[in-house]
Amino acid sequence: MHVWHGTYSSESPPCRLRTWPPSNALIARGFDFTPLSALLFLRMTPTMVEPSGLDIMCLNKYCHSSSSSSSSEPDKKIFAKLKLNLSGDYPRKNAEILSGQYGTNLLLIGAALMLAIAQPDSSVKEEHLLSFATCLMILQLFWMLWYILVRDRQKNARTEKDVHATTCWIRGGLTLLALLSLIMDAFRIGYYVGYKSCVSAVFGVYPVIHVTHTIAQVHFLWFHIKDVIKSFEIFERFGVIHAVFTNLLLWCSGVMSEAEHFLNNHIRRLSALGYENLTIEHVQPECNCTTNTCSMFSSSLSYLYPFNIEYHIFVSALLFVMWKNIGRTIDLSSNQKKLVTKTQGLTVGPILGLLTLASTIGILVVYITHIEQSSQMRQSAISMFYIYGIVMLAVMCFAGALGLLIYRANHMPLDTSKNPSRQLDTELLVGSSIGSWFMSWCSIVAVFSTDSSPPYRWTILVYSLLIVLEKYIQNLFIIESLYRQQEDGARGDPELPASPEIFSVTSSLAPPYNGIINRAYETPDRACVTMENEQEESGQVYGCPRKPSEVPLPVGNRVVEHRNIKRQILKNIAVLLIMCNVSLWILPAFGCRPQYDNGLEQETFGFSMWTTVLNFAIPLNLFYRIHSVASLFEVFRRV
Repeated sequence: MHVWHGTYSSESPPCRLRTWPPSNALIARGFDFTPLSALLFLRMTPTMVEPSGLDIMCLNKYCHSSSSSSSSEPDKKIFAKLKLNLSGDYPRKNAEILSGQYGTNLLLIGAALMLAIAQPDSSVKEEHLLSFATCLMILQLFWMLWYILVRDRQKNARTEKDVHATTCWIRGGLTLLALLSLIMDAFRIGYYVGYKSCVSAVFGVYPVIHVTHTIAQVHFLWFHIKDVIKSFEIFERFGVIHAVFTNLLLWCSGVMSEAEHFLNNHIRRLSALGYENLTIEHVQPECNCTTNTCSMFSSSLSYLYPFNIEYHIFVSALLFVMWKNIGRTIDLSSNQKKLVTKTQGLTVGPILGLLTLASTIGILVVYITHIEQSSQMRQSAISMFYIYGIVMLAVMCFAGALGLLIYRANHMPLDTSKNPSRQLDTELLVGSSIGSWFMSWCSIVAVFSTDSSPPYRWTILVYSLLIVLEKYIQNLFIIESLYRQQEDGARGDPELPASPEIFSVTSSLAPPYNGIINRAYETPDRACVTMENEQEESGQVYGCPRKPSEVPLPVGNRVVEHRNIKRQILKNIAVLLIMCNVSLWILPAFGCRPQYDNGLEQETFGFSMWTTVLNFAIPLNLFYRIHSVASLFEVFRRV
């Protein structure tokens, strides 16, 4: 047995010299590699590597484990990256939480004041709420002025824009709503002038400040709502969220005033029918009007409340998107919005939509004129509303389902890029649906539990079920449309298979080859074309048989035409749904609310409870309809 007399020093570095199995030179010198000697060899030899062998980790105490080092290095990198992200996002998250809590508390203070005002003989009066709202509007005016001045001083600095934050037509619609709000403020000022001797000065200051606030806010929406703020982020967060919740508080105040107006009208109708236990809580000034227009101003305000309400809720949504964009890094690849609205092939949708809109106006006039007449006329007006609603909702369900089927047939991938505006649209659609869903399910419970049987009892059941189904389908249609990737004009048709050999060096679908490829044998046409070109360059003529085309050209034209037909159908569906949602907004916004008048739900839930449900559900339903109009117009532009 040969024994290897080797020297081993504790100072030997853990180098990588040899490999296992042992080399032929060691075997030739008589080394015996029994299991015991092999173990001694590994114990006394550091980690060894040779080009033809595998790496062996040394076993002595001077060699560190490569697995532990390799596993610890990624852990250190992950920990360092996590620490960096936490330290970098901490101020931003902290500012988001603090500013969100600040805005929420502003809204809760206003809600507490509104609840106190709703109670009779309360020490909290309407002027207290108006004073609080006036202070909030003045603070927002100061912030907007500061923001505009800072941006004017930073003209040389490039400000990033989020093109998805809003569109020109949305800002144009908000400008129209703002003009109607200014008219309402003018009526308020006129009303105050008539009663200024016996009402608080707040009733005159509030509309003046609201006019200034509206004009400044519209200017801000047109020129700064798309800004992605990167300077003074913490201060700007509080400024933007203050503007968001100021508009939300003004929306809540308008909703409360509108609900009070409809409740008083409902109580007046019930009193005319013989219900004497109900009293109208409407406080009139304690002096006479000095002009002849006070009653006109007071009655006209109720017709302008819906526009003022929708203006403030839409502005708060746009400002919330701006708040979410503060400090955000914009992805330039997805921050491109080149939508060209085409109206080719629009026939069925606009015609049906205009018929629906005209019918809605007729139903509204007939309902308002008949609801205060005899009991028989009253029941016929309510039945007419529900039958008309059933027909319209059935058409909307069919149109939305057809649009979903077209999307399912067209396998276009979804757009997963980050888009706060689109995410907010989705959340608002689903969130605002809760109001009408809740109202519908209450009506369904009332239909099955009531003892009375009016002629419109089962009509209410069908109408309520269709309300639930229609919002299910419409929400799916809108959300899927907004998340679909847009088809560029230069992009090929998604239904046609891609040709990887065009404009590419190699085909990704080609199988791998390990040998020499005879291109002339595989594709004789290519070889023929190459030989033709060479012969033509040398002045010779070379004939080659031509292979007829296997794919006729009209197939591609038929596919493109089929795709255009689908787009036209989707555009007509979007236009029809826009008109239907406008109609369903007009009816409750201007006084057609049979939920107050049919008496079925009131018999089941009681007057106060059902009134509370309606005061919660109807404003959400109105916002859902007008927000659906905005979303469907965006769908129309994207198709």
